[in-house]
Amino acid sequence: MADRILAIDVGTQSVRALAFDPRGELVAAAKIPIEPYVSPHPGWAEQDPDLYWRAIGEACTALWAGGFDPTSLAGVALTTQRSTVVILDRDGRPLRPAIVWLDQRRVEGLPPLGGKWGVAFRALGVTETVAAFQADCEATWIRHEEPEAWARIAHYLYLSGYLVHRLTGRYADSVGAQVGYVPFDYRRQRWADAGDWKWLVAPISLETLPGLVPPTEPLGEITRIASAATGIPAGLPLIAAAADKACEVLGSGALEPSVGALSFGTTATFNTTQHRYVEAIPYVPPYPAAVPGAWSLEIQVFRGFWLVEWYLREFGHADEARAASLGMLAHEALDELAASVPPGSMGLTVQPTWSPGIRVPGPEAKGAVVGFGDVHTRAHLYRAILEGLAYALREGMERTEKKTGVRVTELRAAGGGAQSDVAIQIVADVFGLPVARPHTHEASGLGAAIDAAVGLGIHPDVATAVREMTRVASVREPDPANHALYDELYAKVYRRMYGRLRPLYEEIRRITGYPGTL
Repeated sequence: MADRILAIDVGTQSVRALAFDPRGELVAAAKIPIEPYVSPHPGWAEQDPDLYWRAIGEACTALWAGGFDPTSLAGVALTTQRSTVVILDRDGRPLRPAIVWLDQRRVEGLPPLGGKWGVAFRALGVTETVAAFQADCEATWIRHEEPEAWARIAHYLYLSGYLVHRLTGRYADSVGAQVGYVPFDYRRQRWADAGDWKWLVAPISLETLPGLVPPTEPLGEITRIASAATGIPAGLPLIAAAADKACEVLGSGALEPSVGALSFGTTATFNTTQHRYVEAIPYVPPYPAAVPGAWSLEIQVFRGFWLVEWYLREFGHADEARAASLGMLAHEALDELAASVPPGSMGLTVQPTWSPGIRVPGPEAKGAVVGFGDVHTRAHLYRAILEGLAYALREGMERTEKKTGVRVTELRAAGGGAQSDVAIQIVADVFGLPVARPHTHEASGLGAAIDAAVGLGIHPDVATAVREMTRVASVREPDPANHALYDELYAKVYRRMYGRLRPLYEEIRRITGYPGTL
C-alpha cells in the first residue's frame, strides 16, 4: 500500500526531500545545500528562482538513488521559507531574481496615507507602523525602481506559490504560506476586500495573486513535466501545508495554546497555536497556522540565533580551531564554552534587539550588552547571548499569556539551535518550564507531512495526525536554583533595559541616522 508522504522543505540554506511514514518516522532523507542569496548591492538579498526548482530535482533524485521507492508515495507536501517574492510574466517566466526574505531594501520618503485611513492611523498611533509596511513592501520597491518589470507582472507570488506552479501547473498557494507584505486579511484568512488599506500600501493587483487553498486541501497534481524534472510520479496529489515556521510548530506537536513552540533559527520565535484571532502586539496580526482555520501567534526575535553565527564569526576563531583539531563541530565547542560559565554570566546581560522592529521593539532599537567587568571573558559573552535570547523569548511568552488568558505549561523546541543541550537547559531555567524536543529535528518537514496525511485520508483530522505522528524524544527540566537566579535577573535587569535605553536609542537614531528613519 502506498502510504508514504514526500515533504519538500525549501529553506534558506538547503532544500530537503523527506519521506515520512504514517507514524511520523523519517524513513528517508536527502539534503541539497544552496547559496542563501546573492547581494548585487549592500543590503540586497536575491536568488535565481530556478535554483530552488533545480535543488528540488536534485534532492528528489538523491532520495531515489538512496533506495527509496517513489511508487510507495501517497502524496506530496511543500513547505518553504517565508516572504520570498517571485514575479512572473504571462508565460510563467521570472521577470527578475527572487527577493529573499532577508532583503533590506526599502523605499524612503513615501508620503503618508491620507484620507480616512490616514486620520484613523494617526488616531490609533500606528502611522509609523503602516509607513514601515509601505516602505518595506517588495511591490512598492519594484513599482518605483523597476517600472518595466512592474508593467509586465502577470503573477505576483511567494516562493511557495512559484514552486506550486512548477509542480502542478496551477497558480495556487496555501493560506498558511501568506506571511509578509501582501494585501492579506489575516483575520478571515483570504485576500483583503476591495477598499482595504492594505491595497494602498501593497499596490498589487488581485488578478496577479494566486488562488488560496487551506492547509490539508489539494493544490493540484504533479504534472508530467514536473515528474520528468524530479522523478516524483505524475498524478500524485500535492496537499497544501504552510510556511516553514508554521509547519515547525505543528511538527513539534504544539497544537494547543498551552503548548509554546520555540524556534531556534535565524529568527528566533515563540509561537502558540490559537483557534481564535488574537493580536499579541496591537495591530500586528497573527499568521495563518498549518492547522486550517487557526492562527500561529508569533513573537519574533529577529536575527535571534543569527547572533550565535555573529559571535562565531567575530570572536570564535579559537573555538573553531579547537573544534577542528578535536574533530568536533564548532557549535559543540561553543556549548563547552557556555557550560564553563556560571548561570547569569556574572551579571553580563544581553538585550538581543540587534535589529529594530516595527512596534516591539520600536524602529529605533539597538542591541545592548551591560554589566561588563574585569571578570568577564568571551565565554561569558557567549553564554550571555544565549541567556538574552531566552529572556526575549520568555518576554514573548508572557505577552502571549496576557493577551490570550491561557497559561503556557510546556515548551517544545525546534530549529538548528535546539540541538544545543546548553541552550535548551538555559531556556528551561529561564522559563522555569520543561523543554521537550521532538523525535525528529526535521520538524518543519514533519508538519507538512501531517497536513498531507490528513488531506490524503491517512488520518481523519489534524489532532489525530499530531497524536499519531509526533513524539517527545527528550525533556530538559529546569533547575530550581538556576531559575530563581534567572527570575531575578530577568525581572530586575533585563525587563528594565529597553525602557531605560530607549531614549538613548532614539538620540542615536536622530544623530547618526542609524537605523534609517522613515
